[in-house]
Amino acid sequence: MKQLLAISSLLLSTALLLVGHGMQLTLLPLRAAAEALPEYLIGASASLYFLGFVVGCFALPRLIDRIGHIRCFAVLTAVMLSSILALDLLKGIAPLLILRFFTGVSICGLYTVIESWLNSQTAPETRGRVLALYTFVTLSAMMLGQLLINIGPITSSTPFMLAAMFMALAIVPIGITRKMAPAPVASARASFSLLFQRSRSAFSAALLSGLVVGSFWSLGAVFASKYSSSQLDITLFMTMAIAGGALLQYPIGWVSDKIDRRLVLVLLCVGASIISVAVALSVQQPWHLAAVFVFGAMVMPLYAVALATAADVSSSDEFVTIGTTVLLTNALGSAIAPMLLGKFMGSLGATSLFWSFAVMCALFALYLKLQLKDARAVTVAAQTPFSVAAPDAAPNSFDLDPRATEFPELDAGE
Repeated sequence: MKQLLAISSLLLSTALLLVGHGMQLTLLPLRAAAEALPEYLIGASASLYFLGFVVGCFALPRLIDRIGHIRCFAVLTAVMLSSILALDLLKGIAPLLILRFFTGVSICGLYTVIESWLNSQTAPETRGRVLALYTFVTLSAMMLGQLLINIGPITSSTPFMLAAMFMALAIVPIGITRKMAPAPVASARASFSLLFQRSRSAFSAALLSGLVVGSFWSLGAVFASKYSSSQLDITLFMTMAIAGGALLQYPIGWVSDKIDRRLVLVLLCVGASIISVAVALSVQQPWHLAAVFVFGAMVMPLYAVALATAADVSSSDEFVTIGTTVLLTNALGSAIAPMLLGKFMGSLGATSLFWSFAVMCALFALYLKLQLKDARAVTVAAQTPFSVAAPDAAPNSFDLDPRATEFPELDAGE
């Protein structure tokens, strides 16, 4: 309880921020679709958002060190909510592309401030519970944000104003806290070659997670809008996918503790391929939302299981670098795919989004199946427990993760 009280202001700011963030993630592509922008340009704007996230991982720790956590949080929140309001005011593709890039940079910096502060306020013995609580707050706020979009028509300013209000209110709990700001934030360290050397399975699963989940965040609402004019239907579509991932992530992680995690990744890819076909075929059917729920359950845990797979074959002093690389691989996949899949949607129809997911997941399943032929550096019994859900937020969450200090020293990966 003492730990919870110490981080209550941070968690409240996180919740308020991510309600607004969850709203804008769906609002922006829906507004762009309502303005008849082609799908490939909507996808390109999402690609720039994720590219901004990658840039923020490397550039913003210096800004935080220079002006401090509280002022940096206020500055980045101001930039983000101003960008969202400007997107409501300005029309055309150029403002959309530029401002979405800045929202990506800003949200990465905001995650970094929150996570580094949580890390400094959390005792080692409670880190797993704090990280699990942080993940729960993140997913719950994002789901609430989806539903609050229905406060007004997409073509009106009301949802944009509400999203900006939640983000502005997020400054208050952190701004009035009496807790000391944490120490300077280290710049992100990544090594794609090290991740690939330690675990080709983790590398490919992280990439697939970005390709599929990033594209779903970018174009899922546009897909839903093609088959329903009801905002409630569209937001329920997005909410069901998030709920599937949130509710099934830990059970899937528990299963991955009992068997070779690489096999779990194969099964998730096969399941995701099959359910993607089901989502494409079930449009306007009574069981469509159930299929979307299962889709979220199959694809959203890919990132966490990929991280756990890499952790199994990494030493303790490598975990932050390995984890950051898993995150950036995921983000790069998210930056690559939306523009290409948006082009497919424009020329082949909306369902091509999920047909593309089905093909990608099937191909990655074949590749991951081949990795099972190679012996692992650890046995199933020696796997690091999947003790916490892993948020794909910012690199500082890996300092908070208790797995950063629990690994044996290893010499090689798969």
